[in-house]
Amino acid sequence: MAREMRIQYPGAMCHVMNRGDRREAIFEDDEDRQRLLETLTEACEKTGLAP
Repeated sequence: MAREMRIQYPGAMCHVMNRGDRREAIFEDDEDRQRLLETLTEACEKTGLAP
């Protein structure tokens, strides 16, 4: 069963999470995890989403 559509409106906040198939790890190591965090931080800063 598919989940319901996300309600979107200006100023809405969404919780984002990620995991691999069968809850497998999605990062090879801490460096890989840190690279994703840096990329997300940069994207938030560019779009004005960072506090």
